Amino acid sequence: MEKSEVYSQELAKLQDIFADVDPSKAQLVEGLLEDAAFLKAENTVLKKALKITGMVKIHPTNPDLQKPVEAARQYLKNVNSYSVIIKTLNSILNKNIIDEEDDDMKEFE
Repeated sequence: MEKSEVYSQELAKLQDIFADVDPSKAQLVEGLLEDAAFLKAENTVLKKALKITGMVKIHPTNPDLQKPVEAARQYLKNVNSYSVIIKTLNSILNKNIIDEEDDDMKEFE
């Protein structure tokens, strides 16, 4: 799958998840949704390359000499950034759910 396809699918998935969120919150997280989709697409490309090269280069005559591949470093940075974004988005979703439950409980007060 091409990077642009991965981006489009991830963005559509995230936008679908946030479809029922308060419009002001949805507008607030719009950039995070795009960043998450971008990182997912970038990591798809890096992961394909890492399947070929591996994450560490090992010296052919001295296996004790090892060197991390730059793509592996970037992949891990992207994973960490993606994880932070997803946690942030999840906390906004959970806050939205709690707010909705509070609204439902007001009917019984």
